Order: sequence, then structure tokens, then C-alpha cells
Amino acid sequence: MKASGFLLRIEHTEGEARTGTLTTPHGRVSTPAFMPVATFGAVRGISAAELQSVGAQILLSNTYHLHERPGEETVKTLGGLHGFTGWSGPWLTDSGGYQVTSLADRMMIDEDGVIFASPLDGKKRRLSPEGVIGIQESLGSDIAMVLDECLPSVAKLGPEENRARMEAAMMRSLRWAERAARARQREEQAVFGIVQGGTDETLRGRSAEALTALGFDGAAHGGLGLGESRQERVKAVRIAHSVLPPEQPRYLMGLGRPIDLMDGVACGVDLFDCVVPTRNGRHGLLFTSEGILSLKNAGYRSDENTIDPACDCPACTSHSRGYLRHLFKCGEALAGRLAALHNLRFYLSLLEQSREAISEGRFAEFRSEMEPRLDRRLTV
Repeated sequence: MKASGFLLRIEHTEGEARTGTLTTPHGRVSTPAFMPVATFGAVRGISAAELQSVGAQILLSNTYHLHERPGEETVKTLGGLHGFTGWSGPWLTDSGGYQVTSLADRMMIDEDGVIFASPLDGKKRRLSPEGVIGIQESLGSDIAMVLDECLPSVAKLGPEENRARMEAAMMRSLRWAERAARARQREEQAVFGIVQGGTDETLRGRSAEALTALGFDGAAHGGLGLGESRQERVKAVRIAHSVLPPEQPRYLMGLGRPIDLMDGVACGVDLFDCVVPTRNGRHGLLFTSEGILSLKNAGYRSDENTIDPACDCPACTSHSRGYLRHLFKCGEALAGRLAALHNLRFYLSLLEQSREAISEGRFAEFRSEMEPRLDRRLTV
């Protein structure tokens, strides 16, 4: 089954980098695009209107956590994710596969799926490939993800044992993907497969080839950002892209340092998500066009400068570094909200600028100019 009304139109290319328009049932997305993470149906402390004001086009929510509470039937009754949350634009829901890693001490895995001991009440919850598709259909997202077995790329095993474990997880993920493809009922909901295989080039290529044969609407890169080097990650993404259909959207799951976005765009990735901008913002770490700002440092106490002179977010247009530091030191909730909004605006703007640069044939120059600043720590 292919999703109706779902289409990626590629508009400009420069090397492997590309821009496009992704059409979904709830609106269009200019790609490459960053998806703010709304785990429970909300980006912590930030309203739908505020997200729209800083340029968000599509949001991501977590299938496992919404299944835990309030439950997918409640969300469905209240209008699906769009009616339930007030965000009327496109939604992507992940499958809960990452919880195989993040809740490893609370789960058991077998051929039928994953059993979790709920962190809420300790009761057992099972996620199966078919059940995860059903949950996401009830949630009403525009893009759903298949259930996969997500392993760190770097395991505490010898090379042979590690590869064997990675291959077994990749093959199980493919068997689950086949079951998920058969379980689909909603024609208007796109479903993405997830490429696994760690950083092993052969496994990564086999996974991408098998997923392509299953006829999904797009593909995601899974199991990365879990210990491998930047160079290994780029190679793994490129191997998969050499096999995946170029006309379909490509999604790099959960990787979100600004430098990771630049690497992904250069490789032809269309969609990104990560909690890095909002989580770091709430802890006083801000990304700027000049470098990374640790706003809680005492040196910013009387700093009258704006956070980022190149930014047009609410924090930068109305407040000084000294004021925002004061809010953090006082424990004022507004501090984290403003900082998270700023970081989101920085990420969204970075991709806006990338899209413009690709369309004008100068992305390589833009990337070369930006990269030295992205990991630079500003000092006072």
C-alpha cells in the first residue's frame, strides 16, 4: 500500500544535498526540515502558536508514551493528534523502537515484539509490529514509523559478536517491517521503514534494499547517534542512500547537534528531529550564529547584548543576555521557555538558510562558513 496524497517533490540539488516540498494530508513541508519533539503531544512549555511563530512546520510525538497516557483511544476521541493538541499541521509519530534502548532495563524482546514494565505503574505493556501501526492509525499522524529493534552501534562485545548481534537485530527489524506493511489500514497515513545494521556497510545496504522492496513511503536511518564516530555515521547514511529510492523522503532519527544537521543535509537527508535544542535551552545552553553560549556563567551577569544578533526569536528581539541569565538564576520558568524557543529558532533558521543556499548553488560555501561556529564555545 502507498499513502494517498503523500508526495516529495525534489526542487533543487547541489551534490547530494537537496531541497523539496513534502505534501501531507495536513499541509506541506519545505525540506530539509527539523521536527521539534513533542513527546507527549507538546513541546515542553511551548504552545503550538509559539512553535508556528519560530518556523516549525511539522512536529514529532512518541507512540509509546501516548499509548501509556492518555491512551490512543482518548486521543482519537478528542480529534486525533491534530484536534487533541491544537497543532493542525503535519505530525510524525515514532514507533517506540527507541525505548528498546532507553528502557532496556525494563523490557523483554522476542519475535512477537517488545514487553515493557511501565514506568508509570509497573504493569506489563506489549508493543507488536501490528499493534504499533494500529496505535499510530488511532493517533492520526501523517507519518508513522515501523517498530524496529534499535541497538547502539558500539556494543560492549568483540567485533564478531557485535556484528552477529547487529545482524540479528537488523533481520528481526525487517521481519517486523514486513508485518507492519501488511497491517496498514489507513490509506492517507504514510509509513516509513527504518534502516538498521549499525555502521556495518554490508548490513546497512541489505537493510535499505529489503525495506525498499516492501514498498514503504519513505525511510529513516535508525540506530545512529549511539556511540559511533561522525565519520562512521556519514558513511552509514550514504550507503543507505545509494540504495533507497531518491524520490522518497529520508529521515535521520534522533540526531540533532547543529553539526549533525549540516552533515545530514550534505548527504541528502530531508527530515531531522532531536531533543537537543529544547533540552539544552532549558539548562541554559544556547546555540548562536557565533557559537555556543553557556548563559549561566557569571560573566553574563551584566551583559546587555542580545543572545544572538542574527536571530529574530522572542528572546533575542526583546531581552538581553543579562536578563535571561537573571531569570535562570532565579529559577523563573520563563528562562527555559525563552531559551528553548531561541534554540528551536536557531535550528529552524539553520535549515531555512540551508534550503536557500542549496537553491542558489552555494551550500558547500555556507556549510564551510558555518561549521567552525557550530561547536565553538563562547567565553566571557
